[in-house]
Amino acid sequence: MDVGGWLRSLGLGQYEALFRASEIDADILPELTEIDLEKLGVPLGHRKRLLRAISGLGAPGTLAGTLAETSAAPAATTAAKPQDAAERRQLTVMFCDLVGSTALSARFDPEELREELRAYQNAVSALVARYDGFVAKFMGDGVLAYFGYPRAHEDDGERAVRAGLEIEATVRGLETRGTERLAVRIGIATGLVVVGDLVGEGSAQEQAVVGETPNLAARLQALAEPGQIVLAGATRRLIGDLFRLRDLGRQTAKGFAEPVEAFAVEGVAAAESRFEAARRGITDLVGRVAESAILRDRLREAWAGAGQIVLLSGEAGIGKSRLGAQLAAEVANEPHTRLRYQCSPYHRDSVLHPFVVQLGRAARLAPEEPAETQLDKLEAILAPSRIAETAPLVASLLSIATGERYPPLALSAAQQRRLTLAALLDQLEADRAVAKSA
Repeated sequence: MDVGGWLRSLGLGQYEALFRASEIDADILPELTEIDLEKLGVPLGHRKRLLRAISGLGAPGTLAGTLAETSAAPAATTAAKPQDAAERRQLTVMFCDLVGSTALSARFDPEELREELRAYQNAVSALVARYDGFVAKFMGDGVLAYFGYPRAHEDDGERAVRAGLEIEATVRGLETRGTERLAVRIGIATGLVVVGDLVGEGSAQEQAVVGETPNLAARLQALAEPGQIVLAGATRRLIGDLFRLRDLGRQTAKGFAEPVEAFAVEGVAAAESRFEAARRGITDLVGRVAESAILRDRLREAWAGAGQIVLLSGEAGIGKSRLGAQLAAEVANEPHTRLRYQCSPYHRDSVLHPFVVQLGRAARLAPEEPAETQLDKLEAILAPSRIAETAPLVASLLSIATGERYPPLALSAAQQRRLTLAALLDQLEADRAVAKSA
């Protein structure tokens, strides 16, 4: 059975390289559990889809029989598909290269080097898959990944940069058999390409991309310092102010007639709103008169004492966040307190992530600050009446070490979760009381 063909038939072809790097073949596939898939970095929805498909393997008339026939005659399948599969689309391409691999090959036995490279490749594959990217090819110590293929998202540029930051941190933390730490160079570029043609055979088969974007990503990777991510100008424009960037100016790149824009990524920006940070300047709101009127009516009722909840629902990109931003702008000069809690598609496994971000923003926490300073800032925004009880719980939620200031939390996971939720509700009530008194 062809595992890659099976994944593609499920619409999950982006995991083919990840399964191959983890040496998951047809014999291992039926033994996979949800824990195994979670460790590989497969999102919850895709885990459920894979497990449902795995449970049907081997049954008469199921997918396994179809794949067996497909693998028996691969020539017929691949002969009919390439022309139909190729398509023109915007793609964000990432080139990731392991620094110092030549020196490693000289110091390690080939089997030891194989283990080091496998750990590196598995880490990169899992993180690319987590952000719904697609590992197109392993090239020794290099990895080529696409964001926007086979499935496109409105934020593929952001996904690529976030994946790059996590790859850099994860690879830097990998343990090696030597004393040195591993590091990567990453180049990211965005542009129009033709993608989808299958080239090569067997394990060398890949989804080919035609266009200058892959070449630009490779050139930017060569410009990067160890541990650095370098972006092209088009990617920089897509991500707005979501990240802290340093302009490297125009750089000469081999094969390009004119110098190219280059930006080094220095971290995630502390943005209050992902919508506003992703857009450098908001255009005028056009239309939406009826929806705007409904929001203003509900706001007046709320200020009159009748609590209101409004749900804005719809497909991505139709203007939900822009409508909310318009309402905020209209009441900017009115006395009010606004609390903003934002979910994130990159933190689906963290239910309380919106509260973590909001509390950290309200306390103006900085990751590089010592724990004592972060605790001081956290205590300053918490309701003073129960600070001794709530501060350790909220500090644990924000991963701030309490040291000797508070005793350790001797609670079960269920108890800590219940008390943390109660503490967050108390904080919300305190914020509301402050707003009413103002």
